[in-house]
Amino acid sequence: MIASRRQVLQSLLAAGVTPGARRVKLGLDNYSVRAMKWKAAELVDYAAKLRTDSLFITDLDAFDSLDDRPLTEVRKRAADKGVQLHLGTWSVCPTSSTFKKTWGTAEEHLTLAIRVAKALGSPVARVVLGNAQDRSSPGGIRARMADTLKVLKACRGRAVDAGVKIALENHAGDMQTRELAALIEEAGKDYVGANIDSGNALWTMEDPQTALEVLAPYVVTSSLRDGVVWETERGAVVQWTAMGEGMVDFRGFFARFVELCPGVPVHIETISGGRREFPYLEPAFWSTYPDHRGADFARFVALAKRGKPREPVKPVNDQEFQRGEIERSLRYCKETLGLGLRA
Repeated sequence: MIASRRQVLQSLLAAGVTPGARRVKLGLDNYSVRAMKWKAAELVDYAAKLRTDSLFITDLDAFDSLDDRPLTEVRKRAADKGVQLHLGTWSVCPTSSTFKKTWGTAEEHLTLAIRVAKALGSPVARVVLGNAQDRSSPGGIRARMADTLKVLKACRGRAVDAGVKIALENHAGDMQTRELAALIEEAGKDYVGANIDSGNALWTMEDPQTALEVLAPYVVTSSLRDGVVWETERGAVVQWTAMGEGMVDFRGFFARFVELCPGVPVHIETISGGRREFPYLEPAFWSTYPDHRGADFARFVALAKRGKPREPVKPVNDQEFQRGEIERSLRYCKETLGLGLRA
């Protein structure tokens, strides 16, 4: 009898091997070492030193200049060291509590991100809507999604002309993954995709595996981390950890990632110690989740039932601590999960 594809995957997982992992680029999100306050050139050198294949620079402040010539120099530096670049920035929702006018209006901000991405040779420009506070803002998350949609559509032509995909992230508890998928569909998959964040999926009461299955058709880049979940008298608590030190089934996650998201690099974004409580046993809590799905929530509760409380982690903004978290996480990804072309 010829083994089915799923049987082959299961046998590889049982042996501790992530199928196809060596074909997946592995890199880091610069937010992991935000305390270092490194600029782009230093980040490229650090990524090369760690023998990563990719670097996700998710903050425009990391660049000394946003003019094309210096950006081209950063692009060349990265290419010379064998490091792929992905570019990102922050909120493009003008009514989000996280939106800042540093880069002009929301449309001007997104336009700038697209131009910088093109100059760097990045296939994506990562943006976010906001954070969990936007769920309880006037009109709720649906209103913020509608405002974000207007900005995305206004910049469609610029993104298409530049050959850059706008990568919208499930960020800091703002949108659940099905809400993000619906927003991408409404905007148009031809120019908008997803930046999948496994840690942020936990912050919207979702199993990261559920998030992957939902977002896979749209994923164009990633920012991933581990975490733990445990039950409390009010609901549950989520705390982020270094890779391999939480309870996310990353062997299973990456077996599906390889299958569903071919060519997409894995970027690790450690924010260890990030912690949030979800008092879902209190009826009032659900007023900000009008579209929640029972089946998705059940998988999250199953995680919480298996988890055990952890002590708070400090210091989360210490340079040595942050470097230790990302470097330990990358070793785990290379040595245990088998990720990375240069592992």
